[in-house]
Amino acid sequence: MQPSLAPRLARVALPARVWALALGLVALLAWDASGLDLWAMRQVGSVSGFAWRDSFFTTQLVHQGGRMLSWAVTAFIVLVNLWPALLPRLSRRDRLSWLLITLLCLAVVSLIKRASLTSCPWDLTEFGGTAHYVSHWAFGLRDGGGGHCFPSGHASAAFAFLSGGWALGRAYPRAARTWLVVVISLGVVYGVGQMLRGAHYPSHTMWTAWICWAVTVAATSIGPGRIRRGAVTA
Repeated sequence: MQPSLAPRLARVALPARVWALALGLVALLAWDASGLDLWAMRQVGSVSGFAWRDSFFTTQLVHQGGRMLSWAVTAFIVLVNLWPALLPRLSRRDRLSWLLITLLCLAVVSLIKRASLTSCPWDLTEFGGTAHYVSHWAFGLRDGGGGHCFPSGHASAAFAFLSGGWALGRAYPRAARTWLVVVISLGVVYGVGQMLRGAHYPSHTMWTAWICWAVTVAATSIGPGRIRRGAVTA
């Protein structure tokens, strides 16, 4: 890249990301208004519940395995900060921002989930529970279930690591692209697994992805940890 072009590309990067986030938000709101959440759950559940709820694939591989993988990846990012020789071309700023943004994504999703009154699909009466369907945007309106199910905390075990694409982008561009592909793929797998179990609506996973994406874009675009020039575009 010619040096004279870099500042111009850096200036257009943020607006492009903001527009992409806005389009993603519109798509999510359209999904919520469509009623496709309930339609999707009815394809995998019935009044007797969800056949995949306790299967080895969804509980052990996707749920427990995904949780363990998340802890392992977090430990790796911590280790990269403690032992820079693991990724020697990565700057201290990039290493630290990678860790802090990951933790921030996890914290934001957890806080929203804790405040949410939305119950899980398996809590609905039509799937053998006691709750009735209420949109997660009906603030303050309880559905008769346990709540605290929106957004998907398990999906954040993948999407919270999106910041690795930015952190690795300047020093390891090929690894950054691979990282993003793996993170997004795992997020989809986790979301489908939780949907099959009846633990989350599809939109819960989509919103987790959008929230982590938004937090990552915001955090990498402002403050001392921003990564712009040469980073992987969202």
